[in-house]
Amino acid sequence: MEIGYKLAAEAFGPAELVRQAVLAEQAGFDFVEISDHFHPWLDNQGHSPFAWTVLGSIAAKTTSIGLATGVTCPTVRYHPAVIAQAAATLALLSEGRFVLGVGSGERLNEHVVGRGFPDAVSTRHEMLREALEIIRLLWSGGYRSYEGKHLRLEDARVFDLPEQLPLIAVAASGQVSTRIAAELGDALFATEDKPEIVQSYRAAGGIGPRYAEVPMAWAPDEHTAARAALETSRWAVTGWKVMSELPNPVNFDAATTTVREQDILEKFACGPDPARYTDTAQKFVDAGFDRIVMQNAGPDPDGFIDFYRRELDGPLRRLRPKTAGS
Repeated sequence: MEIGYKLAAEAFGPAELVRQAVLAEQAGFDFVEISDHFHPWLDNQGHSPFAWTVLGSIAAKTTSIGLATGVTCPTVRYHPAVIAQAAATLALLSEGRFVLGVGSGERLNEHVVGRGFPDAVSTRHEMLREALEIIRLLWSGGYRSYEGKHLRLEDARVFDLPEQLPLIAVAASGQVSTRIAAELGDALFATEDKPEIVQSYRAAGGIGPRYAEVPMAWAPDEHTAARAALETSRWAVTGWKVMSELPNPVNFDAATTTVREQDILEKFACGPDPARYTDTAQKFVDAGFDRIVMQNAGPDPDGFIDFYRRELDGPLRRLRPKTAGS
């Protein structure tokens, strides 16, 4: 079991994210994971720095903690050749501590470059498959070209390649995406505690680590924690079909006006009780995940990191699957 800390790039500026990553290393987290967004989910979150610059700074200011994108879409806003180069560079600068998390993306971030965002999920999956083939091709060395249905590569080479290439963790929620993760990735990434995601990944031949984000909000009392999550993270209760389709923060604001504090409490571990956090994480462990990312939506990141160090590190590492589905 490895435990990660989610760097909420939509809620904090770049220098603050680097500071939190340093604290996370000191507190004993195994890795930090950062979202790769152009926009925040909601305007009141107020931030969205360039994830790759932040990761480079973290690599320079830490020595042991792992780094991961959670996740990058390598098909529209970025060409996969750029991501192949960026990931290879970060792997070198971090001395092998980087994991490239990838997914099919959200309209929120990808439409900004004016190339459109495919309406059909099947098209997004086709593009993700082609992007991963291009990344793998460039990581094999030499000058490479590729002619796909959606993406092309012309006579390109990544010159600086690490001896040990980064793992690729592919975000998945259904059979098509889990098959892509098994066939072209090294690991699985998910945000739901559904055993069928891991089962489908394994059925497709996937044998790598399984990453999952666990929703939580720390504060000295449950109400304060839940209110903070409601203000900044209520989008998380809408489900992936909604999250991938809406184009701007204002749309997420409109789509979540009916979300209640009770809805947050049903999804998030809130407040000061360690058992709430281990119980929520246990659902993901039972579903078959072995890389647990603590996604804190509370108002006090320093307080949460200290709470993790004092109360959660040991209990979380002792979690083991309780169900046959894991």
